[in-house]
Amino acid sequence: MAKISIDLKAGKVKKESDVIIGIDLGTTNSLVAYIKEGKPLAVKGENQKNTLVPSIIHFDENNKIIVGDTAKEKLISNPENTIYSVKRLMGKSFNDVLDFKDHFGYEVIDEDEEKLVKVKVGNRFYTPIELSAEILKELKNRVEKELEATVSKAVITVPAYFNDTQRQATRDAGKLAGLDVLRIVNEPTAASLAYGVGLANDLDETVVVYDLGGGTFDVSILEIREGIFEVLSTHGDTFLGGDDFDRAIMEYWLKDININEKDNTSKQALRLLAEEAKKRLSSNEEFEGEINGISLSLDRNTLDQIISPIVEKTIDACRKAVTDAELEIKDIDKVILVGGSTRTLLVKEKVAEFFGKPVFDELDPDEVVALGAAVQADVLAGKQKDVLLLDVTPLSLGIETMGGLMDVIIPRNNKIPARAGRNYTTSIDGQTNLKVSVFQGERDLVKDNRKLGEFILKGIPPMPAGIPKIAIHFVIDADGILKVKAEEERSGVQTEVEIRSQYGVSEEEMAIMLLESLKNAESDMKARGLLEAKIEAKNILLSADKFMKSNKEILSPEEMKQTQLLTIQLRASVEGNDKDLINECMHQLNTYTNPLAHRAMDLNISKAMKGKKI
Repeated sequence: MAKISIDLKAGKVKKESDVIIGIDLGTTNSLVAYIKEGKPLAVKGENQKNTLVPSIIHFDENNKIIVGDTAKEKLISNPENTIYSVKRLMGKSFNDVLDFKDHFGYEVIDEDEEKLVKVKVGNRFYTPIELSAEILKELKNRVEKELEATVSKAVITVPAYFNDTQRQATRDAGKLAGLDVLRIVNEPTAASLAYGVGLANDLDETVVVYDLGGGTFDVSILEIREGIFEVLSTHGDTFLGGDDFDRAIMEYWLKDININEKDNTSKQALRLLAEEAKKRLSSNEEFEGEINGISLSLDRNTLDQIISPIVEKTIDACRKAVTDAELEIKDIDKVILVGGSTRTLLVKEKVAEFFGKPVFDELDPDEVVALGAAVQADVLAGKQKDVLLLDVTPLSLGIETMGGLMDVIIPRNNKIPARAGRNYTTSIDGQTNLKVSVFQGERDLVKDNRKLGEFILKGIPPMPAGIPKIAIHFVIDADGILKVKAEEERSGVQTEVEIRSQYGVSEEEMAIMLLESLKNAESDMKARGLLEAKIEAKNILLSADKFMKSNKEILSPEEMKQTQLLTIQLRASVEGNDKDLINECMHQLNTYTNPLAHRAMDLNISKAMKGKKI
């Protein structure tokens, strides 16, 4: 049954669907699916040709955002303003992607190796969350055209190995796209559901899901009993996938042709030609193409030889997953293939050979995860009465951090009982007490959420800011009672309180809080981004001041002058409300001072080691 809502801005009455959609937010391609007449259906575009939306975002000269096939066409003509493989950056710090930053045709910012990465496009800075939200908006628009109604609820899949930060980033991207993310589901679980595995309550099976996508690989072993999925083990690599097949083909061809390392246009053209060759050889024995007037060819046997080491890495991961699950190969009942790269014939052959049984590949490997997400969405919608859903937290739970930000520790719709924790530190030298304020809600600023209580962790030994290691743990029992524990791990000082987290929040109040979070997602994200940029800038300014004070003798007058000028510019930007200007000023200061800091460190180490033997 559809609801009717009024679009006040457009002055129209529009239908709101009660359909919960399933989304596979992929590295290379993304899809959206829903249940139609009892069966999961992946939604095609306006031309009704393809269910895949390339996970590519292009910014044109007017900063207008284009997503999908049209954006993919810009990879060659305008690579600096065309973002791809953003899933690889979700929840990652620059340190995490340091070895792979040159694989991207766009600029990944390295202002702080421990902070989450940003992508620079022109004079603007974007987080992977904002970029992923653009892909999700495109998928939302696609399914709304199909249904001729608005949708607001979704299930989104993630790799089984995604950590809490990556899952929270995915949830935030959904919210920013105007979606209430009811559940984050592991991709192998979704793939199993697509094949109907686990929907029969009397089933007892052990299933392997081998998922080789464009940018990521993982293999998961699941035990399914009475409709409950348990991941026994998972192995994989967040930087291994079909992209690496393409790169291997490129390197093979580069032995015969010469491309300037800085020629992004030719590099992208060669990458796309390699991708075409890989796909063609899944059903043909030979491929021929050309780039810059040079003919290039590849046959199936040569392809197998050059990608064999990559495929062997995935088989090694399968071997480790079986060992970690404390199983033997004979214990595996089904092997399900997921991801477009499993179309590669060598992959199918090697996986079937290793597990000693035929693989399940009847469903489209690109669509299987999205179809499974739609099945999970149908379960959440209450359409599948046989499946029992465990109770979940109705609203997110977190604490207040610097700048009045809400840091979520247990997200909404998390199964309970639940336990989660994060590490924090002090922001002031010699701080001996820490106030912990607990909030419930979906907004980015605590002032817009509901305060549940607060307590003070006393007796922290006085130390410089950033040195204390304070662990805050949330534990929710089966009755929904929340216990919060804070401990300074170096000294063992701790405090624990009990909070009845759901007391006093009615269904109506919950609904209002959720609607408010979706309605204000964009403004919340902007406010959060500005606050985080200001906090980061202030920390950088403190470091810069300390650096200049302690390294006067090492820095030349010109270096001191330029560093002071850049700090003045950054300090001025912090007084304003332009997040991108603050980021730009931070970027300029960091870029200039990084070599100076390395030089100072080398000189200080040399001075300290003078006259000493190792």
